[in-house]
Amino acid sequence: MTDRAQPAPLVYECSAVVFDMDGVLIDSHPAHLTAWRKFLKLEQIDFTESDLNFILEGRTRSEILRHFLGDLSESEIAEYGRRKDEIFRGIEAEIQPFPGVLPFLRQLEHRGVAKAVATSASEIRTASTIERMGLGGYFDAVVTSADVVAGKPHPHVYQLACERMKVLPRNALAFDDAPSGVQSARSAGLRCIGVSNNGLTQALLNAGAERVIPSFIGFGMNSLLRTPVTSGS
Repeated sequence: MTDRAQPAPLVYECSAVVFDMDGVLIDSHPAHLTAWRKFLKLEQIDFTESDLNFILEGRTRSEILRHFLGDLSESEIAEYGRRKDEIFRGIEAEIQPFPGVLPFLRQLEHRGVAKAVATSASEIRTASTIERMGLGGYFDAVVTSADVVAGKPHPHVYQLACERMKVLPRNALAFDDAPSGVQSARSAGLRCIGVSNNGLTQALLNAGAERVIPSFIGFGMNSLLRTPVTSGS
């Protein structure tokens, strides 16, 4: 009696890649934490270093301000946000692209892979950051906090990025550095790779990341474009 032939593995076609911005495209977390520390001290808000972890969870500025300052009105959020942005602008020149991300973007460009940004940052800061970093010509779609009602971990930001690129979520891959961002991407139907150089590896895996990379240096493309998967994936 001959063994029945095993079904061939399904092949995952990666036709689009979606990037979070802070901590993925740009190495901005140290500058953001410095700005928030200065802001909270100026506002005489007591906090610990562990309290600042909330900032690194992919939250919008409104969520962060309400977390530390309480139930603010929209006008108060705008004013406090302006003060924080003034502090941040004084140090944002120190921010650089995340290690290895520019060569990786060029690889994607060469292979004709669609690219998008899906971030919780504001529309103005996202646009200025992408331009200042020389990333403006790489992206087919940019989705910011201004485009969605609910931020990460709600899936809308990644869903909208796929809609604007006209690709199915199952054919897209996300890169995110926060557990809430990984959850957002996975809930939207994307695969997700975590990016972490600050000890969040296990949290990203627990959130649904299939693997975690410390940077894009030496990151290969072949495993992304055609990856065998099981029928249960």
